[in-house]
Parts: sequence; C-alpha cells; structure tokens
Amino acid sequence: MKLQRVRDANRPGIALTLDGAEIAAQQGDTLLTALLAGGAGSLRRSEFGDGDRAGFCLMGACQDCWVSVAGVGRVRACATQASQGMKVTRG
Repeated sequence: MKLQRVRDANRPGIALTLDGAEIAAQQGDTLLTALLAGGAGSLRRSEFGDGDRAGFCLMGACQDCWVSVAGVGRVRACATQASQGMKVTRG
C-alpha cells in the first residue's frame, strides 16, 4: 500500500534510494515518511514472526523503523530527516 499525501504536497522534491531503488520524496520529510509515501511498503521483517514492519509509534520509541544510511549507520527512520541522495538499506 502506498500512502498518499494530503497536505504540503508542493514542497521541493528530493531523491534518495532504498535498497538501490530510487524513492521520490520532499524536503522536510522524515525518512519514514519519505520511504512509506514513496512506496516502500515495509522496512523490516519482525523477528517474532508476525510479518512485515514499517514503523509503529512514529516518535522513536518502538524500534520498528530502524534502517541503515550509507556513511551514517543505523538510524530510526521516524526521527531522521530525509535528504537528497541518501542511500538507505533495510535492516
């Protein structure tokens, strides 16, 4: 499921990649917003076997949105601002 923007849809665009695939985002997006609005679907598989995960609390507390950013390391996607050219991998 791809999320749809309902406001602020006219902000300048940026591009980043997730596992090598280009994602179109907007300046000011958190990384989680950029990835989900860009069609990522999920960010990781649950280690407890209950399926795909894509963020839960949206405030950096639940551990569901960890991704790796080239040159930075592991970050919480919900608490990290997306920026032009970011290279993101799941997990």
